[in-house]
Amino acid sequence: MSKSIKSLFAVSLLAVMAACGANNAGDVEEFVVVDPVPVTIEPTYSGKL
Repeated sequence: MSKSIKSLFAVSLLAVMAACGANNAGDVEEFVVVDPVPVTIEPTYSGKL
């Protein structure tokens, strides 16, 4: 391999490692908001039709 190909490979490898190393998932705080289900009263038998 020529020196230019080796140096290009080394620079691209460093760029990939720097991009992947910058991702720190521990710093991101995520939360989920869930809407509560409305409470309903179930129909009961009252003797009327």
